Amino acid sequence: MNPLSSPLPRRAFLARTGLWSLAAALLPGRLLAGANSTPSAPPLPTNGNRYAQLGVQPVINAMGSVTFLGGSLMSPVTLAAMDEASHEFVVITELLERSGEYLAQRIGVPGALVTTGASGAITLGTAACIAGGELARTHQLPDPTGLPHEVILQKAHRNEYETQLRLVGAKLVEVETAAELEAAINPRTAMMFFMNKLDSRGKIHREEWVAIAQKHRIPTFLDAAADIPPQANLAGYVHQGFDLVAFSGGKALRGPQCTGLLLGRKDLIDAARHHASPYDHTVGRALKVGKEEIAGLVAAVEQFLEKDHAAEFQRFDARVREMTKTFADLPHVRTEVWVPEIANHFPHLAVSWDPAHFPHTAAAIKQHLMDGSPRIAVLAVGEHSIGLSVLMLQPDQDPVVATHLRAALT
Repeated sequence: MNPLSSPLPRRAFLARTGLWSLAAALLPGRLLAGANSTPSAPPLPTNGNRYAQLGVQPVINAMGSVTFLGGSLMSPVTLAAMDEASHEFVVITELLERSGEYLAQRIGVPGALVTTGASGAITLGTAACIAGGELARTHQLPDPTGLPHEVILQKAHRNEYETQLRLVGAKLVEVETAAELEAAINPRTAMMFFMNKLDSRGKIHREEWVAIAQKHRIPTFLDAAADIPPQANLAGYVHQGFDLVAFSGGKALRGPQCTGLLLGRKDLIDAARHHASPYDHTVGRALKVGKEEIAGLVAAVEQFLEKDHAAEFQRFDARVREMTKTFADLPHVRTEVWVPEIANHFPHLAVSWDPAHFPHTAAAIKQHLMDGSPRIAVLAVGEHSIGLSVLMLQPDQDPVVATHLRAALT
């Protein structure tokens, strides 16, 4: 008699066959308890807010598009694209290749790849420069034995994302001057890494960095995670000569927070794709981007390319200048509208105060606002200066932020 078709109750069958004790030892008690067990607690009511269900209080984001707060808010078009993609299955390798071809054509670059953020793009791009896309070499990493694996970067460009370089076995080589860079290049050099937002701090700027790399035929990688707008930068850095450029998908592009873009040379992009999920035995196997996120980023890029960025800039500028009025009558407070030169190129408001009249630090004010109700996240841009970004603020949140900051300063 087939035990799977036996009329015996499951527990009686397990007892008769001697498997009950084995099952009890291997399976959680709740799974074996059956109908007589105490039912688990029902889900908490969400009241339309999953964060409330989890006991997490939302934050008014006056910091901008930062990973710490979840990046950006996606548009209805992006969300609709993700929902549509969630209802069917596709071959992920095909989707990555076809979406990359489409994005490359729309952006105007040789190659493109959707990645797990700009950090994922750094890892995959570095792997491509070290090992190429050959199967044996992709499986070899992070052991770089016999492969060029030195990555050169400027001392002034040392940054918090270097782990993404080291993940694939790269050895970092630090230089300061063009002469040191020339001397550092050797047959073990796999890539030259450039942190775009730190360009002004280094002694070798973008144009010279690229020229030296091209002279020695060394691939260059540019981390430009938050460096759009202007829209022209999306393709512009590749056209300037960088072989690989990384952007965050969850910042000004307003795509899914877990996405990024790797743009550049077609052969290196193809190699990077073979180091990524769903390919097995690769350093990028854990860097999995889902079909929904791929579709969402494609939709976000389409919107970004069609947006009137000049008009958006003017709207942001007007909102920032309106916020300055909240502080106009405070004699110890000074306001200034500023636009970062490279990263987060949007109008920001700096609110500074005279410590002789108001001794609290920006760090203390920042924490005070974060601990308040509503929770408000701001930037500490100096010892006695708070920065406000309207990039991720809803328009009705502008006066809330300004009013609470004013109260904190008085």
